[in-house]
Amino acid sequence: MTLYLPIAELSVNIFIILGMGAAVGFLSGMFGVGGGFLITPLLIFYNVPPAIAVATGANQVIASSISGAITHFRRGSLDFKLGTVLLVGGLIGATGGIWIFQLLRRLGQLDLIISILYVVLLSSVGGLMMWESINTMRRARSDQPVKVNRGGQHNWVHRLPFKMRFKKSKIYLSVIPIAALGAGVGVLTSIMGVGGGFIMVPAMIYLLRIPTNVVVGTSLFQIIFVSTYATIVQAVVNQTVDIVLAFILMLAGVVAAQYGVRAGQKLKAEQLRALLALLILAVGARLALDLFSTPADIFSIVRSGATR
Repeated sequence: MTLYLPIAELSVNIFIILGMGAAVGFLSGMFGVGGGFLITPLLIFYNVPPAIAVATGANQVIASSISGAITHFRRGSLDFKLGTVLLVGGLIGATGGIWIFQLLRRLGQLDLIISILYVVLLSSVGGLMMWESINTMRRARSDQPVKVNRGGQHNWVHRLPFKMRFKKSKIYLSVIPIAALGAGVGVLTSIMGVGGGFIMVPAMIYLLRIPTNVVVGTSLFQIIFVSTYATIVQAVVNQTVDIVLAFILMLAGVVAAQYGVRAGQKLKAEQLRALLALLILAVGARLALDLFSTPADIFSIVRSGATR
Protein backbone atom coordinates (compact mmCIF):
# COMPACT_ATOMS: atom_id res chain seq x y z
CA MET A 1 0.00 0.00 0.00
CA THR A 2 1.62 3.23 -1.19
CA LEU A 3 1.06 6.75 0.02
CA TYR A 4 2.12 10.03 -1.59
CA LEU A 5 4.00 12.51 0.59
CA PRO A 6 3.21 16.07 -0.64
CA ILE A 7 6.20 17.90 0.82
CA ALA A 8 8.79 15.18 0.22
CA GLU A 9 7.25 14.68 -3.26
CA LEU A 10 7.56 10.88 -3.38
CA SER A 11 5.45 7.78 -2.82
CA VAL A 12 6.24 5.44 0.08
CA ASN A 13 5.02 2.12 1.43
CA ILE A 14 2.87 2.98 4.45
CA PHE A 15 3.73 -0.28 6.25
CA ILE A 16 7.46 0.43 6.02
CA ILE A 17 6.93 3.91 7.50
CA LEU A 18 4.75 2.45 10.28
CA GLY A 19 7.47 -0.11 10.99
CA MET A 20 10.10 2.61 11.21
CA GLY A 21 8.00 4.66 13.62
CA ALA A 22 7.20 1.65 15.81
CA ALA A 23 10.81 0.45 15.97
CA VAL A 24 12.16 3.88 16.86
CA GLY A 25 9.37 4.46 19.39
CA PHE A 26 10.15 1.15 21.10
CA LEU A 27 13.85 1.97 21.30
CA SER A 28 13.03 5.48 22.53
CA GLY A 29 11.08 4.13 25.46
CA MET A 30 13.68 1.47 26.24
CA PHE A 31 16.76 3.70 26.20
CA GLY A 32 15.29 7.08 27.17
CA VAL A 33 16.35 8.83 23.96
CA GLY A 34 14.20 10.79 21.54
CA GLY A 35 15.01 8.47 18.65
CA GLY A 36 15.79 11.22 16.14
CA PHE A 37 19.31 9.86 15.62
CA LEU A 38 17.62 6.73 14.23
CA ILE A 39 14.54 7.97 12.39
CA THR A 40 16.37 10.66 10.41
CA PRO A 41 18.98 8.26 8.93
CA LEU A 42 16.25 5.66 8.29
CA LEU A 43 14.22 8.20 6.32
CA ILE A 44 17.33 9.22 4.39
CA PHE A 45 18.05 5.55 3.62
CA TYR A 46 14.47 5.36 2.28
CA ASN A 47 15.27 8.21 -0.17
CA VAL A 48 13.47 10.97 1.74
CA PRO A 49 15.47 14.21 1.12
CA PRO A 50 17.69 15.02 4.15
CA ALA A 51 16.13 18.46 4.68
CA ILE A 52 12.67 16.85 4.91
CA ALA A 53 13.94 13.94 7.02
CA VAL A 54 15.53 16.28 9.57
CA ALA A 55 12.50 18.53 10.05
CA THR A 56 9.86 15.78 9.89
CA GLY A 57 11.78 13.30 12.02
CA ALA A 58 11.59 15.71 14.93
CA ASN A 59 7.80 15.15 15.06
CA GLN A 60 8.29 11.46 15.78
CA VAL A 61 10.79 12.41 18.46
CA ILE A 62 8.13 14.58 20.12
CA ALA A 63 5.50 11.86 20.12
CA SER A 64 7.76 9.13 21.49
CA SER A 65 9.23 11.49 24.10
CA ILE A 66 5.79 12.52 25.39
CA SER A 67 4.76 8.91 25.74
CA GLY A 68 7.95 7.98 27.61
CA ALA A 69 7.98 11.14 29.77
CA ILE A 70 4.42 10.51 31.01
CA THR A 71 5.45 7.07 32.19
CA HIS A 72 8.48 8.44 34.05
CA PHE A 73 6.39 11.24 35.58
CA ARG A 74 3.96 8.71 37.02
CA ARG A 75 6.89 6.86 38.57
CA GLY A 76 8.38 10.02 40.07
CA SER A 77 11.58 9.84 38.02
CA LEU A 78 11.36 13.27 36.36
CA ASP A 79 13.06 16.40 37.75
CA PHE A 80 11.04 19.38 36.45
CA LYS A 81 13.40 22.01 37.86
CA LEU A 82 16.44 20.46 36.21
CA GLY A 83 14.47 19.92 33.01
CA THR A 84 13.47 23.59 32.91
CA VAL A 85 17.09 24.76 33.03
CA LEU A 86 17.93 22.33 30.23
CA LEU A 87 14.92 23.63 28.31
CA VAL A 88 15.97 27.30 28.50
CA GLY A 89 19.39 26.44 27.08
CA GLY A 90 17.78 24.17 24.50
CA LEU A 91 15.49 26.87 23.12
CA ILE A 92 18.43 29.27 22.72
CA GLY A 93 20.49 26.60 20.99
CA ALA A 94 17.61 25.57 18.71
CA THR A 95 17.20 29.16 17.54
CA GLY A 96 20.86 29.33 16.58
CA GLY A 97 20.59 25.92 14.93
CA ILE A 98 17.74 27.06 12.67
CA TRP A 99 19.92 29.93 11.44
CA ILE A 100 22.81 27.54 10.72
CA PHE A 101 20.39 25.17 8.93
CA GLN A 102 19.22 27.99 6.65
CA LEU A 103 22.80 29.07 5.92
CA LEU A 104 23.95 25.56 4.99
CA ARG A 105 20.90 25.08 2.79
CA ARG A 106 21.60 28.29 0.88
CA LEU A 107 25.20 27.21 0.38
CA GLY A 108 24.09 23.81 -0.92
CA GLN A 109 26.08 21.94 1.75
CA LEU A 110 23.25 20.83 4.04
CA ASP A 111 23.12 17.16 2.98
CA LEU A 112 26.89 16.71 3.27
CA ILE A 113 27.15 18.42 6.67
CA ILE A 114 24.24 16.38 8.08
CA SER A 115 25.89 13.12 7.02
CA ILE A 116 29.31 14.11 8.39
CA LEU A 117 27.83 15.25 11.72
CA TYR A 118 25.95 12.00 12.10
CA VAL A 119 29.02 9.86 11.36
CA VAL A 120 31.26 11.81 13.77
CA LEU A 121 28.77 12.07 16.64
CA LEU A 122 27.38 8.55 16.44
CA SER A 123 30.81 6.95 16.13
CA SER A 124 32.34 8.90 19.04
CA VAL A 125 29.38 8.63 21.42
CA GLY A 126 28.72 4.99 20.56
CA GLY A 127 32.39 4.09 20.97
CA LEU A 128 32.68 5.75 24.38
CA MET A 129 29.48 4.17 25.64
CA MET A 130 30.53 0.72 24.45
CA TRP A 131 33.96 1.02 26.09
CA GLU A 132 32.42 2.05 29.41
CA SER A 133 29.76 -0.68 29.29
CA ILE A 134 32.27 -3.43 28.50
CA ASN A 135 34.52 -2.31 31.37
CA THR A 136 31.56 -2.25 33.76
CA MET A 137 30.39 -5.74 32.78
CA ARG A 138 33.96 -7.06 32.96
CA ARG A 139 34.38 -5.74 36.51
CA ALA A 140 31.04 -7.24 37.51
CA ARG A 141 32.05 -10.69 36.23
CA SER A 142 35.34 -10.59 38.10
CA ASP A 143 33.57 -9.53 41.32
CA GLN A 144 35.37 -6.18 41.32
CA PRO A 145 33.43 -3.26 42.79
CA VAL A 146 31.49 -1.37 40.12
CA LYS A 147 31.61 2.41 40.35
CA VAL A 148 28.18 3.93 40.58
CA ASN A 149 27.53 7.58 39.85
CA ARG A 150 25.65 9.11 42.75
CA GLY A 151 24.58 12.61 43.64
CA GLY A 152 27.28 14.25 45.71
CA GLN A 153 30.28 13.10 43.69
CA HIS A 154 32.26 16.10 42.48
CA ASN A 155 34.48 17.12 39.56
CA TRP A 156 35.47 20.46 37.99
CA VAL A 157 31.88 21.09 36.87
CA HIS A 158 30.76 21.28 40.48
CA ARG A 159 33.14 24.17 41.19
CA LEU A 160 31.44 26.54 38.75
CA PRO A 161 29.40 29.52 40.08
CA PHE A 162 25.63 30.19 39.96
CA LYS A 163 24.72 27.00 41.75
CA MET A 164 21.19 25.80 42.27
CA ARG A 165 19.78 23.00 44.39
CA PHE A 166 17.79 20.32 42.59
CA LYS A 167 15.97 18.42 45.32
CA LYS A 168 14.51 15.72 43.08
CA SER A 169 17.94 14.81 41.71
CA LYS A 170 19.61 15.42 45.10
CA ILE A 171 22.38 17.57 43.60
CA TYR A 172 23.72 21.11 44.11
CA LEU A 173 25.07 22.22 40.75
CA SER A 174 25.85 25.31 38.65
CA VAL A 175 23.25 26.14 36.02
CA ILE A 176 26.02 26.98 33.53
CA PRO A 177 26.94 23.43 32.41
CA ILE A 178 23.27 22.37 32.49
CA ALA A 179 22.16 25.25 30.25
CA ALA A 180 25.20 24.75 28.00
CA LEU A 181 24.34 21.08 27.56
CA GLY A 182 20.76 22.03 26.72
CA ALA A 183 21.97 24.62 24.19
CA GLY A 184 24.25 22.12 22.47
CA VAL A 185 21.42 19.64 22.18
CA GLY A 186 19.16 22.39 20.84
CA VAL A 187 21.58 23.12 18.02
CA LEU A 188 21.71 19.43 17.11
CA THR A 189 17.90 19.23 17.19
CA SER A 190 17.57 21.96 14.57
CA ILE A 191 20.39 20.83 12.28
CA MET A 192 20.14 17.05 12.57
CA GLY A 193 16.53 16.42 13.59
CA VAL A 194 17.61 14.58 16.75
CA GLY A 195 16.24 14.86 20.25
CA GLY A 196 19.80 14.73 21.52
CA GLY A 197 19.11 12.13 24.19
CA PHE A 198 21.98 9.94 22.99
CA ILE A 199 24.33 12.77 23.97
CA MET A 200 22.40 14.32 26.84
CA VAL A 201 21.86 11.09 28.81
CA PRO A 202 25.57 10.10 28.96
CA ALA A 203 26.60 13.71 29.66
CA MET A 204 24.14 14.03 32.54
CA ILE A 205 25.34 10.75 34.06
CA TYR A 206 29.10 10.94 33.56
CA LEU A 207 29.82 14.69 33.42
CA LEU A 208 27.19 16.28 35.65
CA ARG A 209 26.96 13.24 37.98
CA ILE A 210 23.17 13.31 38.00
CA PRO A 211 21.61 10.12 39.45
CA THR A 212 20.64 7.69 36.70
CA ASN A 213 17.11 7.17 38.02
CA VAL A 214 16.03 10.73 37.04
CA VAL A 215 18.16 11.21 33.93
CA VAL A 216 15.92 9.43 31.42
CA GLY A 217 12.64 11.13 32.35
CA THR A 218 14.27 14.57 32.63
CA SER A 219 15.98 14.13 29.27
CA LEU A 220 12.67 13.26 27.59
CA PHE A 221 11.00 16.31 29.21
CA GLN A 222 13.54 18.66 27.62
CA ILE A 223 13.37 16.87 24.27
CA ILE A 224 9.59 17.35 24.03
CA PHE A 225 9.62 21.14 24.12
CA VAL A 226 12.85 21.80 22.22
CA SER A 227 11.84 19.44 19.40
CA THR A 228 8.37 21.02 19.25
CA TYR A 229 9.89 24.49 18.98
CA ALA A 230 12.37 23.40 16.31
CA THR A 231 9.65 21.67 14.30
CA ILE A 232 7.34 24.70 14.31
CA VAL A 233 10.13 27.05 13.26
CA GLN A 234 11.29 24.63 10.52
CA ALA A 235 7.74 24.45 9.17
CA VAL A 236 7.30 28.23 9.13
CA VAL A 237 10.77 29.28 7.98
CA ASN A 238 11.97 26.42 5.76
CA GLN A 239 8.71 24.62 4.82
CA THR A 240 10.40 21.22 5.27
CA VAL A 241 7.90 19.43 7.53
CA ASP A 242 5.79 16.75 5.79
CA ILE A 243 2.64 16.48 7.92
CA VAL A 244 1.47 13.20 6.39
CA LEU A 245 4.80 11.48 7.05
CA ALA A 246 5.01 12.98 10.54
CA PHE A 247 1.53 11.74 11.50
CA ILE A 248 2.26 8.14 10.48
CA LEU A 249 5.56 8.12 12.39
CA MET A 250 3.94 9.64 15.49
CA LEU A 251 1.05 7.17 15.48
CA ALA A 252 3.34 4.14 15.52
CA GLY A 253 5.94 5.69 17.83
CA VAL A 254 3.58 6.60 20.68
CA VAL A 255 2.19 3.08 21.02
CA ALA A 256 5.55 1.33 20.74
CA ALA A 257 7.27 3.63 23.27
CA GLN A 258 5.13 2.25 26.10
CA TYR A 259 6.31 -1.29 25.37
CA GLY A 260 9.89 -0.02 25.17
CA VAL A 261 9.71 1.41 28.70
CA ARG A 262 8.54 -1.97 30.04
CA ALA A 263 11.26 -3.86 28.19
CA GLY A 264 13.96 -1.48 29.46
CA GLN A 265 13.03 -2.23 33.07
CA LYS A 266 13.96 -5.88 32.60
CA LEU A 267 17.59 -5.15 31.69
CA LYS A 268 20.50 -3.97 33.80
CA ALA A 269 21.82 -0.42 33.29
CA GLU A 270 25.14 -1.58 31.76
CA GLN A 271 23.28 -3.92 29.40
CA LEU A 272 21.04 -1.10 28.24
CA ARG A 273 24.06 1.13 27.59
CA ALA A 274 25.83 -1.62 25.64
CA LEU A 275 22.79 -2.25 23.45
CA LEU A 276 22.33 1.47 22.81
CA ALA A 277 26.03 1.78 21.95
CA LEU A 278 25.77 -1.06 19.42
CA LEU A 279 22.75 0.59 17.85
CA ILE A 280 24.48 3.97 17.61
CA LEU A 281 27.63 2.43 16.09
CA ALA A 282 25.60 0.47 13.54
CA VAL A 283 23.76 3.57 12.30
CA GLY A 284 27.02 5.54 12.18
CA ALA A 285 28.73 2.79 10.15
CA ARG A 286 25.85 2.66 7.67
CA LEU A 287 25.98 6.43 7.15
CA ALA A 288 29.78 6.34 6.78
CA LEU A 289 29.42 3.67 4.10
CA ASP A 290 27.01 5.87 2.13
CA LEU A 291 29.23 8.91 2.63
CA PHE A 292 32.42 7.34 1.27
CA SER A 293 31.04 4.92 -1.32
CA THR A 294 30.72 5.88 -4.99
CA PRO A 295 27.13 6.99 -5.74
CA ALA A 296 25.10 5.09 -8.34
CA ASP A 297 24.24 8.38 -10.07
CA ILE A 298 27.10 10.83 -10.51
CA PHE A 299 24.76 13.70 -11.37
CA SER A 300 21.69 14.86 -9.46
CA ILE A 301 18.99 17.45 -9.98
CA VAL A 302 18.37 19.97 -7.21
CA ARG A 303 14.94 21.55 -6.84
CA SER A 304 13.80 23.82 -4.01
CA GLY A 305 16.74 22.83 -1.83
CA ALA A 306 15.92 19.09 -1.87
CA THR A 307 18.30 16.70 -3.63
CA ARG A 308 16.78 14.17 -5.99
